[in-house]
Amino acid sequence: MSHPNWKRVVVKVGSALISPNQQGCSSHYLLSIAQFIVRCRANGTQVVLVSSGSVAAGSHMFPDQEKTDIAVKKAMAAAGQTEMIATWDRLFDFPSAQILLTHADLRDRERYVSIRETIDSLLDNNILPIVNENDTVTTDKLKVGDNDNLSAMVAAAADADSLIICSDIDGLYDKNPHEHDDAKLLSWVEEIDEKIYAMAGGAAEDGVGTGGMRTKIEAAEKAVSHGIDTFIINGFTELSFNMLLDGKNPGTHFQPYDKPMKENIHWMTHTSNAQGEVIVESDFSASLEDETDSLTSSEIIGVKGEFSVGDTILVRKDDGTKLVKAKSNYSSCLLNFIAKQDNEEFASEFEEKTGPIISKQHIANLEKE
Repeated sequence: MSHPNWKRVVVKVGSALISPNQQGCSSHYLLSIAQFIVRCRANGTQVVLVSSGSVAAGSHMFPDQEKTDIAVKKAMAAAGQTEMIATWDRLFDFPSAQILLTHADLRDRERYVSIRETIDSLLDNNILPIVNENDTVTTDKLKVGDNDNLSAMVAAAADADSLIICSDIDGLYDKNPHEHDDAKLLSWVEEIDEKIYAMAGGAAEDGVGTGGMRTKIEAAEKAVSHGIDTFIINGFTELSFNMLLDGKNPGTHFQPYDKPMKENIHWMTHTSNAQGEVIVESDFSASLEDETDSLTSSEIIGVKGEFSVGDTILVRKDDGTKLVKAKSNYSSCLLNFIAKQDNEEFASEFEEKTGPIISKQHIANLEKE
């Protein structure tokens, strides 16, 4: 690494750093992170902080409650969020702002753009955005689920240069360092493939956070495909942050794509979830990314799920091959009605007047998956 010349960086901090003993917030590990943020800002680098920890910070207020109860966890998040923000705010002599998101906010294109504009406006006014998932209202359908992946989505929305994911170990090892003394740290990852995911293992087992090394690799893949330098570092040691500021790599550095995805394609691929499916014949051969090719109702043999105009859908063959994710210009109800018409002339005239079934402006090719 050379001396960092970041214009904008996203720092992700997990629950274990916020509330290591689940007895409220502790500044013990946060001081060095806060100092790193202060020094970045002094160097002219804008910083966005993605901070987990609301549930862990609020859990001590519910000593006699069953912590696996969803309603209780949401209450913990509501109580702990204010304590967490107050703890961060005490560590800075400049203003901060709270941004609470659900996946529904990120996968809706209009709201996604609004999030970007809000972050830009805060940073332009020297205010530190502190982002967290809105655990008080999320459901299985609405949640991202872990703040590693959330941080990558925020980094893409904010058009950051770098994403720094804080972990409890130095980075990605070729095997679990807690179980193998001969585990070796990977200081550089050029390509994220199945071998890299195999090294990451499964989810966290410490009971504090919701992620693990695997979610950090997922986040890294999202970020590097957007052209964002990504690091997994040990967030429990001040040395990690000093090394970063000195242009040194303290953990695992993931190389960004030489040719990043276009912004709208990245959003469609890595942020927007398909709300339903449109199924075509196995011999369907049109290239849906090509302006000369299109998808017509006569080629559709099935519609799955319920979706509205503007929702993201998956177009796949009936043999299971995924073709594209795209913005639908039709609701599932209307598309079902048109596709079932025996009169092909009616369907073609309708589509000619109404427009294409999927939007060419928002389409991501999935055939290589």
